[in-house]
Amino acid sequence: MNTRQQQLDAFSRLLDIMDDLREKCPWDKKQTLESLRHLTIEEVYELGDAILDNDLDEIKKELGDVLLHIVFYSKIGSEKKAFDIADVANSICDKLIDRHPHIYGDVVVANEEEVKQNWEKLKLKEGKKSVLEGVPKSLPAMVKASRIQDKVKGVGFDWEEPHQVWEKVQEELSELQHEVATANQDKIEAEFGDVLFSMINYARFLKVNPEDALERTNKKFMKRFMYLESKANEIGKPLSDMTLAEMDVFWEEAKKL
Repeated sequence: MNTRQQQLDAFSRLLDIMDDLREKCPWDKKQTLESLRHLTIEEVYELGDAILDNDLDEIKKELGDVLLHIVFYSKIGSEKKAFDIADVANSICDKLIDRHPHIYGDVVVANEEEVKQNWEKLKLKEGKKSVLEGVPKSLPAMVKASRIQDKVKGVGFDWEEPHQVWEKVQEELSELQHEVATANQDKIEAEFGDVLFSMINYARFLKVNPEDALERTNKKFMKRFMYLESKANEIGKPLSDMTLAEMDVFWEEAKKL
């Protein structure tokens, strides 16, 4: 692995390249904080894919893309005389020190859970009016639900036992079935949302990340369906002309791969 000096030299090299691109490249020169936003989101999702695939080489590359965006935003910030990369780094350093009094102070914690609880309490002392202020509005709904539940857990608003959460799931399912019978679409949607929220809560008690779990299922389904498509192509019969029973033969084959 690289030495600390080599790491610093590599980062300095990236800063120099960013300076060059911002000055000389027509595309890089025209970028703004706003224009980069959707690209950054895409890069983070690509990093997430690489992590789920456990592809370390791809993770390295995607981390580089994300790091470039951090440097890019910081360069634009310096041009606006608002902040630069040093301010960004010092900001997170200060935050980490302030929020880890068990490392940089005299606070004693027994376990990870106490660390998380202290973290949320410290945020409130910093001036936040609600523990939910730190949940980004633009997060995908499933990720947002997980973060909401984590946040409120940090201040003690939580179930005590997994079986209580499972009972809540069953209760919400029953309410959904009732509304399905009434055919009121607005109420069906509301109850369906409650079912999903309670399932995400249950996943937390099972120590399962619901986003990762669903994405793995997505990947599994896609792999099996693409196998089905390839077998249909081999026999020269479009899927639209096959019966469900015929498709199920190949589907079962795909499950064994």
